[in-house]
Amino acid sequence: MNKLYRTWSLMSASWRILKEDKKLLLFPMMSGISCLAVMASFAIPAVLTGQWRPPAHSASQSQLATYYGLLFLYYYCNYFVIVFFNTALIACAVSRLRGGEPTIADGLRAAGARLPLIAGWALASATVGLALRVLEDRSERVGEFVAALLGMGWTVVTFLVVPILVVEGKNPISAVKESGLLLKKTWGEQLAGSFSFSMITFLFSIPAVAVIFLGIYSGNALAMGVCIFVGIIYFLLLALVQSALETIFQTAVYLYARNNEIPPGFHEELLKNAMVRK
Repeated sequence: MNKLYRTWSLMSASWRILKEDKKLLLFPMMSGISCLAVMASFAIPAVLTGQWRPPAHSASQSQLATYYGLLFLYYYCNYFVIVFFNTALIACAVSRLRGGEPTIADGLRAAGARLPLIAGWALASATVGLALRVLEDRSERVGEFVAALLGMGWTVVTFLVVPILVVEGKNPISAVKESGLLLKKTWGEQLAGSFSFSMITFLFSIPAVAVIFLGIYSGNALAMGVCIFVGIIYFLLLALVQSALETIFQTAVYLYARNNEIPPGFHEELLKNAMVRK
């Protein structure tokens, strides 16, 4: 319940910022559309050629190299898109939290100026992502468990990497080190997030699930179609809002950790308790 309360408080603070500048939602929207385009560009050829299935344990080295090589390219392109638009959103969020009036063009220009850094961080993220995927595929249940633990650790350590890339312009390796140091200096070692935006989002998604269920239960084709359409649109909007709120919160945490700066709408106690010891 404490985690739920902290998450709600942090989301509320981030929501107040988003309400003041609703155009920030355009960045996760553009990111989502671009990610769908990237997925289609890889998925359609993979399905048509039958290369979408993970290779069996008995697969040859060439089959493994081809499959994981294509998977790495997909990861890289996907991460590049996500980091690019996150960079644009964070640049605008930093300006907004410091009293500025950023535009969409300002965010895109900031991301464009960081293209080499974005490319480098996408490469690092894709490499880690592929390594974890290989571990999962090759080691079955044990690999899945270890990969999940490593993935969570990587997520925590790199939590402030993109804000550092945006504000300080450091290269990805330096940004990872700096992210770890800032988190350690501010909250101590062996950190875990004491928040879960996805938990609140899940609660907000229940009405959409109910609408879809009622549509299917009605047995009427028109009602079913309308309910499913409304539910899908609701889910998409919810995902956009969650993405924007998480990025605004990430920016607020960075400003607090770097400069002990309390952004408008946030309380110091909330930011102090955003991370806890494992």
